[in-house]
Amino acid sequence: MKQLALVLSLGGASLWLAPTVAAQTTDSTSTKPQLNTGLPTAPARNQPTPAPVYQPEGVPAEATPRAENVPAAPPQVQQAPTVPRRFFLYSNFGLGFSSNPYYGSQFNASIAPAIGYRVTERLALGPGISYAYNRISPPRGVQGQGFSTNSFGVKGFMQFIVFQEFFLHGEYEVTRAEALYQDNTGRVFVGKTTVNTPLLGAGYRQQFGDRAAGDITLLYNFNDGINDIYGQPVVRFSFLFDLK
Repeated sequence: MKQLALVLSLGGASLWLAPTVAAQTTDSTSTKPQLNTGLPTAPARNQPTPAPVYQPEGVPAEATPRAENVPAAPPQVQQAPTVPRRFFLYSNFGLGFSSNPYYGSQFNASIAPAIGYRVTERLALGPGISYAYNRISPPRGVQGQGFSTNSFGVKGFMQFIVFQEFFLHGEYEVTRAEALYQDNTGRVFVGKTTVNTPLLGAGYRQQFGDRAAGDITLLYNFNDGINDIYGQPVVRFSFLFDLK
């Protein structure tokens, strides 16, 4: 009986102490709410969906260039229209030969530098000077020696480009020339005279660079008389150089 009473008394004491111990124990399953102390942030925006990349059939993805890897095209620079140079040096060398049964044969070599001016891209003109050397031989069957003459003059020329490298060329030359004369006794001698020589023909131009070119010109001599200082026809080789 004493043992049973002791057990009952211990059990009652344990029931009396249980609420007190439970009250002093912190519940680990419950968490105290925390306040947000961080800085406010902007709401997230909707990001655009990237466009799908077209992948050709049968081509691996590594071989397809991506837009960000393609170099940008260089900007187009608009070039100002080029203005042709107005002034140029025009120097020519001429050769001519003619034969006449009454007056004999004539060989001619000439040089004529000039300054040209381009009125337009196709039309040019200018003044110049000239020098001509002539070797005149007597007709076949006539006894006598040949004669040499030297002539100096001034001239004006004009050129017109017809198509690309082909052009028309004209000149008018006034020359203080040495010409052949014959007196009443039949003696032939060299005398001074003024000779007017119109020339007209066509030529071809070969460009050698940005400022230089070469011409070959075939001209018809409209003064084919006794005092002519050029042969027929007149072939000239010219050099052109742009000054500015």
